[in-house]
Amino acid sequence: MNKLAFFSGLLFGFGVLLSGMTNPDKVLGFLNIAGAWDPSLLLVLVTAVLVAFVPMQLAQRRSKALLGDPIAFPDTRSITGKLILGSAVFGIGWGMTGLCPGPSLASLAALHTPQWLFFASMVSGMAGFELWQRVAANKPHSAAAPTRPSAATMNAKL
Repeated sequence: MNKLAFFSGLLFGFGVLLSGMTNPDKVLGFLNIAGAWDPSLLLVLVTAVLVAFVPMQLAQRRSKALLGDPIAFPDTRSITGKLILGSAVFGIGWGMTGLCPGPSLASLAALHTPQWLFFASMVSGMAGFELWQRVAANKPHSAAAPTRPSAATMNAKL
């Protein structure tokens, strides 16, 4: 196992625990900007952005990480239907439960049933999506339907 990855994950987990992100009530209080808003997690958000900003800028200028692994960024910056759908599903799930993937993994140690149910549902959804993608990739594509010539093309032939 990669020791650096292990200790990075451990540090992330402790940070999530200390910040209160594993407490769904605290997260829901932060997300409830129309009610009794709890802005304390804003400090966590701002700190995360500040800590990640410089390394991300440096990583975008490199093709390999410091340990030699390739750095892979998305090929496109366009907004796609998949991106919108995924963001909506993530946001709805986060708003309904107060949990997102990282903190839900860290909260499993608390042995609370709702956290385990959320985690099992999340893993099931990820596995279902993976299966759907594999089936879609193996599905034979039908031949393109013949296109109808445009009016401009028909007029040009006259």
